[in-house]
Amino acid sequence: MPGGDRPLRPGREGERAAAGASHRARCSRRALAGVPAPYSEPVNEMPQDHRPTGSVRILLAEDQGMMRSALALLLGMEPDFEVVAQVATGDRIVDEALLARPDVALLDIELPGRSGLDAAADLRAEVPDCRVLILTTFGRPGYLRRAMEAGASGFLVKDGPVGDLAKAIRQVLGGETVIDPALAAAALGAGPSPLTPRERDALNASADGATVADIAAKLSLSESTVRNYLSSAIGKTGTRNRMEAMRAARQQGWL
Repeated sequence: MPGGDRPLRPGREGERAAAGASHRARCSRRALAGVPAPYSEPVNEMPQDHRPTGSVRILLAEDQGMMRSALALLLGMEPDFEVVAQVATGDRIVDEALLARPDVALLDIELPGRSGLDAAADLRAEVPDCRVLILTTFGRPGYLRRAMEAGASGFLVKDGPVGDLAKAIRQVLGGETVIDPALAAAALGAGPSPLTPRERDALNASADGATVADIAAKLSLSESTVRNYLSSAIGKTGTRNRMEAMRAARQQGWL
C-alpha cells in the first residue's frame, strides 16, 4: 500500500477522546495541587422568583356589570393583582377607596352619580398614595386633558388588550405616566377646552330639557347670568342652541 510507512492520523473520534483524557488529567493534577477547576455555568437551576411579596390592590369603577366582572376576573388572573373593591357609581369611589386603601384605582368616566374625572381629583386628595388610571370607551382629547389636570397617572381606552392594561398598572405604580399614544397625539392638536367652569356647569345642567329657571335654581344663579353663560358656550362651540352646544362639548370631552 503506497505511503504505508507514513504514521496513521487519528480520526475525529480519536481526537475527541484524546482531548477528553487530557482535560481529565489536567483537572486531576489541579485537584492534587489544590488549584480550583475553571468556573462553568451551572445547569438546570430554577430561576429566582422576583414577584412582589404583597399583592397590588385594585379598585374598579365601572357601571356596566358585565364589563366590571370581566375586568375583575381578568385582572385577578395576574399573580400579583387583587381586586379589593368594585363600584358602579361615581359617588361611591372615594368612600370605597378610604375603606379598601387600593394601590391603583381604575375609573370609567361616564358613571352614574358622578363623573370619574370629578372623582379622580377628590381621590388624589383623600387617598394620595392611590394611583388613578382612567379606563374609558370615550377616547376624547378633552377628557385626557381633564384627567391629567385631576392628577390621573394614566389614560387608556377599553378596546386595548388586557395585557396592556396590566402593564400600565405596573408602570403607574413605578411612577410613570401612561397615555394611549393615538389619543396623546390627538390631544396635542386639539388644544384646551374654551369653556369656563361656569359655562360647563350651565351646559351640564341643561340635560333632560331643563329650563333656564331650573338651571338657575340648581346653580344658585340668576336667570340672566345663566342665559349669558349659555350664550357664550353656544358661541364657543359654533352651534345654534344650548342642546347642540352640550352635544358638541361632550363629543370633544369638554363636559
